Amino acid sequence: MKTTKTSHKKKIWVVFFGCMAILMGLLVRLVYLMGFRSDYYYEKAEDLHERERDIKAARGEILDATGKVLAANRTVCTISVIHNQIEEPEKVIRLLTEQLDMEEDEIRKKVEKVSSIERIRTNVEKETGDAIRRAGLAGVKVDEDYKRYYPYGTLASKVLGFTGGDNQGIIGLEVEYEEVLAGTPGKILTTTDARGIEIDSVGESRTEPVAGNNLRISLDADIQEFVQQAAMKVMEEKQAERVSILLMNPQNGEIYACVNVPEFDLNAPFTLTAEYGGDSYDEEEKQDLLNQMWRNPCLNDTYEPGSTFKIITMSAGLEEGVVSPGDTFYCPGYRLVDDRRIHCSNRRGHGSQTFVEGAENSCNPVFIEVGMRLGVDRYYHYFTQFGLLKETGVDLPGEAGTIMHKKENMGNVELATVSFGQSFQITPIQLAVTVSSLINGGIRVTPHFGVAVESTDGSVVRELEYPAEDGIVSEETSETVRYILEQVVSVGSGRNAGIEGYSIGGKTATSQTLPRSANRYISSFLGFAPAEDPQVLALCIIHDPQGVYYGGTVAAPVVRGIFENVLPYLGIAFSG
Repeated sequence: MKTTKTSHKKKIWVVFFGCMAILMGLLVRLVYLMGFRSDYYYEKAEDLHERERDIKAARGEILDATGKVLAANRTVCTISVIHNQIEEPEKVIRLLTEQLDMEEDEIRKKVEKVSSIERIRTNVEKETGDAIRRAGLAGVKVDEDYKRYYPYGTLASKVLGFTGGDNQGIIGLEVEYEEVLAGTPGKILTTTDARGIEIDSVGESRTEPVAGNNLRISLDADIQEFVQQAAMKVMEEKQAERVSILLMNPQNGEIYACVNVPEFDLNAPFTLTAEYGGDSYDEEEKQDLLNQMWRNPCLNDTYEPGSTFKIITMSAGLEEGVVSPGDTFYCPGYRLVDDRRIHCSNRRGHGSQTFVEGAENSCNPVFIEVGMRLGVDRYYHYFTQFGLLKETGVDLPGEAGTIMHKKENMGNVELATVSFGQSFQITPIQLAVTVSSLINGGIRVTPHFGVAVESTDGSVVRELEYPAEDGIVSEETSETVRYILEQVVSVGSGRNAGIEGYSIGGKTATSQTLPRSANRYISSFLGFAPAEDPQVLALCIIHDPQGVYYGGTVAAPVVRGIFENVLPYLGIAFSG
């Protein structure tokens, strides 16, 4: 009996000491939390009573070479609701349905959803946002932010690009210079009680956004607009599929104009133009069609350059010393290469002619002969030296690379066809930059739009610099190339690009797209002025013109018209 009582007392003491140990542990934990972790839990408690809303930063503007604003901002509003603060839900639903032109069911779902904050719509016109704010309904928040606005609509659409609903760049310069333009968002912080209702006496705190920097570019809006009109005119006259025109400074790589018609409206970038089906598209195909509409063919697409590429063959032959201006050739209207008869554009032949005359006549057999004299190894060496096998580095996204035969797969026939610009593909920007290096004394420049980053007050934050590579060809070779190409315009196949009082150099081209049986052509002309000291280079490419399709007849006059207006505008004096 005594043993049982003793055992019972022991159990009581064990329970007592156990409870004391637990109480002591809780006390120690409480002291730790209140003494050592109080700041942490205070912040956590504050977070439960704080509500945060973003304030968009004003995106930096894009300015042309003369300071015209090409991409700006418009004030818009973001409309949100806070469930716990709404006092008259039916009035809120009715107001937002009417003002935002949305379905009542969609508004109701968002208003009745239990969440800290529910966004109803972004990019609402300021007038509408002001009307909603004036209604003064509890639980409805109207925050002002920014939407991108393009004052010139379709001008340089495939260069400038556009932004999405979050104000981030999607294509073009808008995405390429995102870090420059974006800015830093701000915050609005409000305090609520346990029910999620804002405490009026506390008010709200704000972290102000920091606007993005401006981007100054080399593109000139006046030149771009004139070139765009010229492109539209020839596209309509020749019922062409599309037209691309590049205008750049061959001395430093600055691009004055980059036109790809048809362009699209930057203020409605998700609306397909008539050329891409307008409203008569299958919804599943819309994104593919939009991607096509947004492409910049000057750098995103490749094409077969045709006879403009003879400038490369000419330069390689002269630099290597396998041909000189006075060398004589004979053209019977074709050239036999292995078992292949490759025709000249003049089936009757040009007869006996010098190398300069062969260039003036754009004679295929002459340039096949130069290619053969070089051979595959040396010709491929110049592909590399001239930079044709690497990208140009232009400051726009999505540049395509050259599609060229592999050296080991290049036989005599391939060498012959490449020599006069067929059986491979390059981008227009690649051709323009490569030719620039061959006529500017041998310096391969980086084509670019960005010139400087500027603050909102116009002061220069930093000037943008781009790499250049010299020694592409000798000055002597470059001078000879300029002379020959001036002869092409003054007395040869490029005569339709000539302008009285100016010395113009250039080369025509007419190439046939694949499959050859489709009888679709690309007419082009590459020209520069003044011929003796090039300051402007233009490349005009017309895809599938109807009727007469020869480059010298169709594309050369377009460049002449552009030069007649642009050269005086840039202050380039008559050559005498």
